[in-house]
Amino acid sequence: MFDEIMGKFAGSPGQQAVVRLLLERGFSVNGAGRVVSGGIEIPDTQVASEVGVDRRVVDATTETVLEDEELRRIFRNISAVPSLMDLAPVLDLSVLTVEVSAADETGIVAAVAGAVADHDVPIRQLLTDDPEFSAAPRLYLVTDVALPGALLTELRDMAFVRRIELE
Repeated sequence: MFDEIMGKFAGSPGQQAVVRLLLERGFSVNGAGRVVSGGIEIPDTQVASEVGVDRRVVDATTETVLEDEELRRIFRNISAVPSLMDLAPVLDLSVLTVEVSAADETGIVAAVAGAVADHDVPIRQLLTDDPEFSAAPRLYLVTDVALPGALLTELRDMAFVRRIELE
């Protein structure tokens, strides 16, 4: 799906950068062609500055989104999910990042969540990168207890795990 979306902006790396930002941040495009997060408008100049393009590139991108039915359906309905990861140090939470070798395998989330449950560790939040939108998708697990070493070893030894990191 990601390749299809980006293909609609082939020949315009600037517009592709805008689209990537919208997808990564969960920003949508309202009926007036404005970039929004929920009901809050994000000025084109700020979007442009973030990706290093002129604001007119943002305007052209949102115009294309509204003119294409498939893109319009996607970008009118996408939304951001709040994450506890950045708040973890402030709230004294632990964040476990699991980098996987083959994100298209089934059962990765179930295996990690199952191992965590087997060690009686509560999960405050579990997020994953979409393999279609990320070159190196990861699973992020937020908890409010210290993770036991045996759990970390068990996770590290799972066949699909490339690397784990604990913050």
